Amino acid sequence: MATSNGSSSTVSGIDDSSTIGGGVRDVYGEDRATEDQFVTPWSVSVASGYTLLRDPHFNKGLAFTETERDAHYLRGLLPPTVISQETQERNERLFYKLLIDHVEELLPVVYTPTVGEACQKYGSIFMHPQGLFISLKEKGKILQVLRNWPEKNIQVIVVTDGERILGLGDLGCQCLPITIDVGTNNEKLLNDELYIGLKHKRVTGKEYAELVDEFMIACKQNYGEKLLIQFEDFANHNAFDLLEKYRTTHLVFNDDIQGTASVVLAGLVSALKLVGGSLDQHRFLFLGAGEAGTGIAELIALEISRQGLIVSSRKESLQHFKKPWAHDHEPVTELVDAVNVRSLAPILSLTHHSCTSHLEQKQIKPTVLIGTSGQGRTFTQEVIKAMASINEKPIILSLSNPTSQSECTAEEAYTWTEGRAIFASGSPFAPVEYDGKVFVPGQSNNAYIFPGFGLGLIMSGTIRVHDDLLLAASEALASQVTQEDYDRGLIYPPFTSIRKISAHIAAKVANKAYELGEP
Repeated sequence: MATSNGSSSTVSGIDDSSTIGGGVRDVYGEDRATEDQFVTPWSVSVASGYTLLRDPHFNKGLAFTETERDAHYLRGLLPPTVISQETQERNERLFYKLLIDHVEELLPVVYTPTVGEACQKYGSIFMHPQGLFISLKEKGKILQVLRNWPEKNIQVIVVTDGERILGLGDLGCQCLPITIDVGTNNEKLLNDELYIGLKHKRVTGKEYAELVDEFMIACKQNYGEKLLIQFEDFANHNAFDLLEKYRTTHLVFNDDIQGTASVVLAGLVSALKLVGGSLDQHRFLFLGAGEAGTGIAELIALEISRQGLIVSSRKESLQHFKKPWAHDHEPVTELVDAVNVRSLAPILSLTHHSCTSHLEQKQIKPTVLIGTSGQGRTFTQEVIKAMASINEKPIILSLSNPTSQSECTAEEAYTWTEGRAIFASGSPFAPVEYDGKVFVPGQSNNAYIFPGFGLGLIMSGTIRVHDDLLLAASEALASQVTQEDYDRGLIYPPFTSIRKISAHIAAKVANKAYELGEP
């Protein structure tokens, strides 16, 4: 039996002096266990698995060998690469207390824009793992990997394959808390000796689909039907397919598609208080038609039964998720031309019982310009001035992250519109003074939505995400903007109230789930 007398624990009859590769001493005999005489780590006081990684005396981090990872139940708890690297413990309770008390101040540090740089440098700053790493090496063993995680009452999983992190592209195995590592196409990472993921090109097709499917099945098997799985930062070609495939069998939510759409719709609803009219009286011009752009267009369409603005003459070359939003128009190469152009556009005629379509020669004249392109400074002075020339209060949403990829800055938006713009961005910008007035730019941040949305799903016990729940989240967020916020030009409430806001969103989402009869 194991003993505890101030010295290292031992197992009777086992020589504990041997080691594997100079690593942790084989105190409990796992490395020499046989079919006839085996040691079950949970039957004695064993430093193994998650506990071992939190033990400053024995934790070697990424230096554990392949054999040691099997022997000490570390599979999936570490990235697949074996390298020498020091680790250090951190005080998580203090971290979260500090974050709660100073959330608005610290958000740019723990979220965009700093998180982008942290992801890019993750391998070089890696200290100790705080999540699961599921690579191709674990294929066929994913259920066991999930069981290696010490917490059993798991309600939410956030998973990524690292292929499209913010606007930074393929960052491979550099994201948490669950990373599905199928390789990377980033040559810089493949040649980086500190890169912690699989050093080969990304696997696609059948092998990729089988790994993800095994993961999804294992999650439900291990944690149950009500587990929420949030897809994060998958590339376009996988994001839409995975959401479509699993939305009828699992409780899944894609933050890039659905979360972004919900927070932007909330901002648009709020902006109506400043510009007047209803959503169906506005025209929306998108720069960028990936996950965020098409997700936003779809949620707006659910509210007003109208389409977005992708040129339908490109339909043959469009990805399937972009085609519903295509309009008849000759292709244009300059954004400013899209703002000013005349179009043979389909106009939706709405009645109480039906929706019909006819063609009408008209000028687009967008009232809302939405950037989700991931291309920095594409909202040029000419573009923004064109918006200002046709709108008293142009709504300009520069949503791409991180800050370097933002379509324009807050200062540019306010200056080039002479202080008339209703502006919000994906990354934070400081207040801007123009003509003696201080403008406070809002941040269209998904963090407004996904905490409360996830909590609402869990509270309600629903097992599927219905589009009406996203609309409920948008309406709940918009309702939190006060007159004082509007007076400052804000279309989102201050982030200092995020816990109250999240609770309000959760209640509205749960209530809507009950109304819908979900599950």
